[in-house]
Amino acid sequence: MMCSADESPVIAAADVMVQVRYAECDPMNVAHHSVYPIWLEIARTELLRQRGKAYKDVEASGTFIVVARLNIRYRKPAFYDDNLRIHVRLRESAGVKILHDYQIYRAGDLLAEADTTLVCVDREGKIKPIPEGLL
Repeated sequence: MMCSADESPVIAAADVMVQVRYAECDPMNVAHHSVYPIWLEIARTELLRQRGKAYKDVEASGTFIVVARLNIRYRKPAFYDDNLRIHVRLRESAGVKILHDYQIYRAGDLLAEADTTLVCVDREGKIKPIPEGLL
């Protein structure tokens, strides 16, 4: 279930730009659906970086953040060389789960909406609480 902008408070947000690369497209120059999760990860990682954290440091401390659920609603296609703005919002971080939602735009045109549920795990893959100060 995707969050609308007014369902819950925003803890943090960022706008991240990506440009659609040729290798991400099908023969009709349409961005393949499989690259959208990669773009979402780029946006999440940048949001974390803007909050003063580096994912590599989180991993070095023994915490790994994994995707437990991903929903994407594709509305319009993105094309080769499009400049896209990904708006990412951190909605919740409590217990063991972290919720984000996303909108992908080309200029003012909404191309896709998504949400993810992430969980923290240890080196053995066991779910663990979100470390203090991570987000």
